[in-house]
Parts: sequence; structure tokens; C-alpha cells
Amino acid sequence: MGKPTGFLEYDRQERSYAPVGDRVNNFREFVIPLEDVELSNQGARCMDCGIPFCHMGCPVDNLIPDWNDLVYRGEWKAASDMLHSTNNFPEFTGRICPAPCQESCTLNIEDMPVTIKTIECAIVDKAWEEGWIKPDIPEHRTGKRVAVVGSGPAGMACAQQLARAGHDVVLYEKEPRIGGLLRFGIPDFKLDKSIIDRRMRQMAAEGVEFRANTYIGKDVSAKKLLENFDAIALTGGAEKPRDLPVPGRDLNGVHFAMDFLKANTKWVQGVHDKERVISAKDKHVVVIGGGDTGSDCIGTSNRHGAASVTQIEIMPRPPEKEDKGTVWPDWPNKMRTSSSQEEGCERIWQVATREFLDDGNGNVRALTCVKVEWSKDDKGNWQMNEVEGSEFELKADLVALAMGFVHPVHEGMIDELCVALDARGNVKSETEGDNAYSTSLEKVFAAGDMRRGQSLVVWAIREGRQCAHAIDKYLMGHTTLPR
Repeated sequence: MGKPTGFLEYDRQERSYAPVGDRVNNFREFVIPLEDVELSNQGARCMDCGIPFCHMGCPVDNLIPDWNDLVYRGEWKAASDMLHSTNNFPEFTGRICPAPCQESCTLNIEDMPVTIKTIECAIVDKAWEEGWIKPDIPEHRTGKRVAVVGSGPAGMACAQQLARAGHDVVLYEKEPRIGGLLRFGIPDFKLDKSIIDRRMRQMAAEGVEFRANTYIGKDVSAKKLLENFDAIALTGGAEKPRDLPVPGRDLNGVHFAMDFLKANTKWVQGVHDKERVISAKDKHVVVIGGGDTGSDCIGTSNRHGAASVTQIEIMPRPPEKEDKGTVWPDWPNKMRTSSSQEEGCERIWQVATREFLDDGNGNVRALTCVKVEWSKDDKGNWQMNEVEGSEFELKADLVALAMGFVHPVHEGMIDELCVALDARGNVKSETEGDNAYSTSLEKVFAAGDMRRGQSLVVWAIREGRQCAHAIDKYLMGHTTLPR
């Protein structure tokens, strides 16, 4: 794969970013792509490692060494065809996936993995530029009707695959526009929404009908879908945020991270005016939670012109470098710094929040925090304990709770359908066997975060594709859709 000696001849090269001073003044994407010759060299670095561990790291089973080789040889159209054979939306993963494939790359043993994510994004961007991506319109229609509820990456992938199999597919979304959290949860500086729009045009040509502003379980009853469709796919995501029930939680200025992000992205995209934005301008912002959602809150706050941004995390600071001998090729726990954190943010680890303090007018003015330490008990379980005398206050005019999501929202559709739930509150279904992706209710299937819990966009695409495979087989008795 690639050039046999390429990894010895070419240094690793990644995409770069526009200067911080330029990019924080707007909400546009700021990644600077590599030139074709540079990408060819990066494709050449993909070594003939015998066992492509990158496949293990990639949930959609991308044929990574194959399209790396094609890019090295300048065969971009063939690379695009191969990339799309496993991934409906590589322009999404090429921008917002954390790239577990790169952590599994054999060259990552020396911390110099192939720039898989960069090459993937370059392939699909060139494919759009060259007009290679066309609607895949089925030759025959089956007459079967399928409702897909939730238009995030799982729902979009499921709907597109089912439409290509010849079914009549209606994709429902409660928000004003299609895309789920890709549309309104992820800031525009990470994912330009025109990228979603062009995929929608392709999907519409393939037969997918989009119905936004339609909340199943409220605007339309779930039982109505059962009456009118031959199968239903539940792909609504895991939207119930993890709360922080401490004194002062109800103060003005304390928000769930997704409420903060959605209010901003809807303004950026012209859904509503700026009066509805939760503004961080000139405010001291505290983000509670160290993941990607928290990072998005940091980048948004910096673009608003926050006075300061502090991110606190209850877990210990990760090591700067993992122990390859015990971790590789699995995803390692190690120190990572996002582009948003690079733009300006103080990060504090091993901190718990005790209370939000009132300014006397019902607004938050500070947090009472305490340092914590972690140790294992006699059974080997991690235990958290507060450090005596370590209390401190952290000034805050705006707080974003970015501590993840616990399970799907049950009120409405899920409660009405009465589908079985797993121990964590997700819609219960298996991924293997004759009943793959089917729920406890006949002709109702589930995929993505609504089934597996909070996860990555690449897992959502995988599950959407596999769910479509299961639905097609259920409706027709057989399927030619890839799994």
C-alpha cells in the first residue's frame, strides 16, 4: 500500500489552521488543506504493514490503505468511489471525527501516523469539486414506506441507504432544518452547513423526503407512523443532558452546553435573530466538562469576545504520552488540546463544583469549587474524595454544563411507543443476529446514539447503514445493501 519506503522518505504533514487572531473574528471554517502533491506524499506513507490496524480503529470499516494508495498514485476518482463504498458522508468524518483510525495506525507506534483524516477529507472535497458525486437513483421502487425519525448522521445514513434500495423514505426532524446536532449542535467553524445542504440535495434526488419542524410524539403521534409506514427507524440521538444538581443550579446564566451552542448556531445560520443568542461577550465563562462539547463552548465564547474562559474537569489531567506497549492500537487516554482550547482557555483538572453563587439579583456570579483526588478501593474501583481545605471560588457570569448526555429523551415518542429500554435508558436492540437493530416493537428499529448512547459521528453513520440493511431485509426478505 502506498510507496513501500514512503514512510521513510516523507515526513508526516497535517493540515494547518488560519491564525487565531483571524479565525476568532468569525464563525467560518479555518482549516487550510494540503496541496495535491503533499497529499500524494502522505498517501505514500501508508506502509505495507501486513495487518491494517487502522481498519480496527474505524467503525465504518473504511478501506483506508486502499484509498491511501490511490491518492498516492493520483487516482482520485477511484479513491472517492472506494471511500463512499463504506461511508455515506466522509466530509463529515473528515472534519469532526476524532480519527480513532490514526491512533490504530502502525506508524503511530512512533507517534507519526498516516494523516488518514486529512486524506479522507481531501478525497471527498475533490469529488464534490469535480462533480463526481451524483445521486444513486434506484432502478425500481419497492412500494414500501419507511419513516426515519431523527436527521443526524445515523438518520441521514439510514435514510439514504433505504432510498437507494428503492423504498419510499420520509426523514423527520423536530428542528427547523435537517442535520440533527450536525446542523445546530456543532458550530459552523467546525462544519460549514452548506456541506449538509449539498448532501440533502443528493438524497432528495434519490427519493428521500425531508420533513423538518415535525416533532414525533408531539406534532405527530408515533402511533400514526405505525399506521402509515411499513417500518420505522428511531435515530433521534441521546439528547438528555447530564445535569449538575447543586445549590444555585437555577440561577440565570447557568445553561446546558447544547442550549448555549444551539442558540448561537441558529443565529449564525439565520434561523433567528441575535436577541436569542446566549452571549458570552465580556463575560467570565466557565465550562464544566472536558470533552468535545465543552471545547465547542470554548470556541464559541472566544468568538463572542468573552472576558475569560475557564474549563474545569473532574478527572485527573491525562498523561502527555501514552504507554504504546500497553495501549496501542486502542484509543489512548492522553493529553489532547483542541483548536478551540488553543484559542484561549485556562484548563483545570480534578475539580468538583459544590455550588453556584448568586449576585443578589438571581444571576450567577461565581462557583464554589473543591479539588478532588482519585484512588482505588480494595476491589479496584476508582473512588473520588474531596481534598480537605482546597475550596476556592471561580468567577463566572456564564456557565456551560458540558458533562455529556445520559440517554435519549423519553418524553413523547419513546414513552408513546413503550419500546423496551436498556439499563442506561437507551432504546434496547442488538446489532447482530436475525433481529439486528430491531426493538421490542414489531417493525420498529433503532440506531445511533438513541440505541448505543452518546458516541461519535462515525459510529452513528455505521449504525445508520447497518440499520438500513436490517430494515431492507425485514421488508424484502433479503437485501443487497452493504452492512
